[in-house]
Amino acid sequence: MRLVLLGPPGAGKGTQAYKLSQILAIPQLSTGDMLRAAVAEGTEIGRHAADIMQRGELVPDELVVELIAERIAQSDAARGFILDGFPRTVAQAERLDHVLNGHEIDGVLELKVDEQHLLDRILGRAMQARESGEAVRADDNEEALSVRLTAYANQTKPLTDYYAAKGLLRTVDASQPVDRVTAALVEAIE
Repeated sequence: MRLVLLGPPGAGKGTQAYKLSQILAIPQLSTGDMLRAAVAEGTEIGRHAADIMQRGELVPDELVVELIAERIAQSDAARGFILDGFPRTVAQAERLDHVLNGHEIDGVLELKVDEQHLLDRILGRAMQARESGEAVRADDNEEALSVRLTAYANQTKPLTDYYAAKGLLRTVDASQPVDRVTAALVEAIE
């Protein structure tokens, strides 16, 4: 099963993708995690992406598509995968269709959450990281969230129309408790 998880920053895509990957026994492919790892490892893609990510802006399509193409070609993704954070634009979705080489996305799950709830989550995540002595993500602040939400509205939100037109879009209220959201997502893909 090949799934795409859509939603604004802080909607719980990472949490839900992880839970679904455990339930469905397919890998979670988080472009955010993959990009942060590339930055930490100092790869060419990571060096290029670091400044862009620090500002809360979107990494260029070419870099993200290259990461995804390499990852979905690995053997553990042969049965399927959950894309978390990709595609972010209609152009990326079209490139994904090409990278899939004739295979199709089986479903697109959109997590909906209002902006105040998102801000509360992002700031709470940053506070938890500080309290536990972990590094706070550079984009876990109100200013970066504002930039990311604007980018989401302008660039990513049109994906809902793109996938709805293909009959693949299912929307879930992600302001519910985590386990209820997971149950709603499982129900949406069955």
